[in-house]
Amino acid sequence: MRRVVITGAGTINPLGADVPATLSAMRAGRCGIGALDIPDVDRLSIQIGGQIKDYDETAHFNRQQIALYDRFTQFTLLAARQAITQSGLHFSGGLADRSGVVLGTSGGGLNTQDENYRAVYEAGKNRVHPFIVPKLMNNAAASHVSMEWNLRGPSFTVATACASSNHAMGQAFNMIRSGMTEVIVTGGSEAMLCFGGIKAWEGLRVMSRDACRPFSATRNGMVQGEGAGVFVFEEYEHAKARGAEILCEVAGFAMTSDASDIVMPSKQGAARAIAGALADAKLDADQVGYINAHGTGTAANDKTECSAVADVFGAHADQLMISSTKSMHGHLIGATGAVELLACIMALRDGVIAPTIGYEEPDPECALDVVPNEARDARVDVALTNAFAFGGLNAVLALRKH
Repeated sequence: MRRVVITGAGTINPLGADVPATLSAMRAGRCGIGALDIPDVDRLSIQIGGQIKDYDETAHFNRQQIALYDRFTQFTLLAARQAITQSGLHFSGGLADRSGVVLGTSGGGLNTQDENYRAVYEAGKNRVHPFIVPKLMNNAAASHVSMEWNLRGPSFTVATACASSNHAMGQAFNMIRSGMTEVIVTGGSEAMLCFGGIKAWEGLRVMSRDACRPFSATRNGMVQGEGAGVFVFEEYEHAKARGAEILCEVAGFAMTSDASDIVMPSKQGAARAIAGALADAKLDADQVGYINAHGTGTAANDKTECSAVADVFGAHADQLMISSTKSMHGHLIGATGAVELLACIMALRDGVIAPTIGYEEPDPECALDVVPNEARDARVDVALTNAFAFGGLNAVLALRKH
């Protein structure tokens, strides 16, 4: 099996418009959650979110591109540019044929869908733009990245709710490891902060009206966010031969299904995914120093995840640091695992553990070191990142310091 490394990273999210800004915000424990600025926000009972503020699409794209790119595609393209530029790769000839795109999203072009439902059903219009379908389809972002960068190998989109980007990155990892490809541009993107997107989540009654406080006894629900995280996954010898800067190594991946309930998480399913990622990476539990938790801030997720971690790690669970950066940027749904991977890279490269902010009161059912409120300096050689989705679909990546 070939080794896989990360040679480029890019993002735009509520904490920053690039990786340095995002990591700086994580170190500072800055909160990117605030009042929403969207049409008809006064009709919503949930009026906060991790929204990318002061975003001007015309500063990045021309009129023809904007007609084709939903907000989630725009975020993807901006993050992909950063990642590919950092990697230093140029795709032509045989490399282009052996390079692809695997991205995650849950809602796809939800803003486009929302706007056009309004146009047809509320405003009574009988015609829509001819490019609505290419704009709203879930694979739009992957297709536009492949076209912009001449990536002619395997390209597709994964849609598994909140685990979408972890599943996408896991597939990218396995495709390179197996010899199918040399390079995959991977990660995820989401832009659900429109009226319909928020109204739908309101119906689940899992949303907080004031803040995301994972693992705290005072938590009262999750907060939606938006953004993208994109990475260049590359075969190790290929990266080494060209002298590429390596951010970290992707060491293992596992995915499981709870096969039990459409919304309630299962400790057993989560534990099997965590243990599977360790086994795939040939790592012992006591080698792990940090876990970026799924950590949504709901009672069901947080206690289930902590219990799963305790089961897998046993006595070592007390030595682990586990934090949820959703407390800062919100739950980016299909993009969340991609943006959270940045916290793992920061832990491995910089020795800085992103905190769980908003932590107010210990919960006996979440009795782990959740790195409350302030970032921490610590040497970490192995990190895990968890994603546990509605539908009981779990995906865990293991990363190793290079």
